[in-house]
Amino acid sequence: MTLAVRYTAARTLDTAPAETRSPGPGEVELAPAYVGICGTDLHIFHGDMDARVHTPAVLGHEMSGRVVRVGPGVEGWQPGDAVTVMPLRWDDTCPACGSGHQHVCQHLDFIGIDSPGAMQQRWIVPADTLIRLPDSLALDRAALVEPTAVAVHDVGRAGVRGGEKVVVVGGGPVGVLIALVARAVGAEVRVVEPNAHRRRLAEELGLTVWNPTAKNVSELVREWTADAGADVAFEVSGAAAGMDTAVEVLGVRGRLCLVAIHSRYREVNLHRFFWRELTLVGARLYDRSDFERAVALVADGTIPAERLISKVVPLTQAPAAFEALEGGGDVMKILVDCTENTDNIQGAAV
Repeated sequence: MTLAVRYTAARTLDTAPAETRSPGPGEVELAPAYVGICGTDLHIFHGDMDARVHTPAVLGHEMSGRVVRVGPGVEGWQPGDAVTVMPLRWDDTCPACGSGHQHVCQHLDFIGIDSPGAMQQRWIVPADTLIRLPDSLALDRAALVEPTAVAVHDVGRAGVRGGEKVVVVGGGPVGVLIALVARAVGAEVRVVEPNAHRRRLAEELGLTVWNPTAKNVSELVREWTADAGADVAFEVSGAAAGMDTAVEVLGVRGRLCLVAIHSRYREVNLHRFFWRELTLVGARLYDRSDFERAVALVADGTIPAERLISKVVPLTQAPAAFEALEGGGDVMKILVDCTENTDNIQGAAV
């Protein structure tokens, strides 16, 4: 018997036996090792995405694991291969796909939201979603490749260049990853975060962090930039105050990259956009090149993934882990270990 973590209703998760079948043509069966809980998973847990999620829904899309079986016609993969999954399936027929933007397909299947995800002991996915992991990369660290790919895509969408001054509003996992990726391309970075634990962790990673409850961030940016303002701001907090800060810190022709999911309408200072000729860009998901770059950044230590992992819990404790993340506190990234009772299955060793 294999188990899965399922969302059944707002603020309700369970662990239950998962359906099992053999992989079909073009499919691969995986043994997930570690699955990260992310902000989108929490949105689902809160019931904010009930119009999109069909219950009972198996959650999870930040993962690492190994191939167990391959279906007919699948080449290049064999049991035991270490992989992560780019959890996107597109139709290749809509206008977005026709323009080369398959990752924002107008009929996108985001695996783990629109279809069953990785928080289970066996998972069947299309073979073309697999991303190979180097054997030297520990699977717990590899579970952070997906959020790192988000950060790589975000930094690319914002067009961050070496020497630019960048403000990241929100020092959670994705915010810290954006800051690290921006630093890796040569930008000067400041992170804005009210949570003391997250500030401390970011500082331990060598980032400069500002507490918005202690000092006026706009004043700090003016001092830092000799009154020019930041070149780029990332809004990663999902809060109205964070959006205001991200707009206010930008200099003339600055770029605001919207990363967080805002579940409600926000008032935005459009006069500021007019007055300083600002640019707003959205950033959603990633493509294969972002994933491959993320694998390299995690594997070479540019992204110190192990420092971002606050806790690893067994699959059966995943519901409690969601509640712990919801409560905030001294947590950054919680991983779910899906390897319970799978030691005897070929290819599942981690």
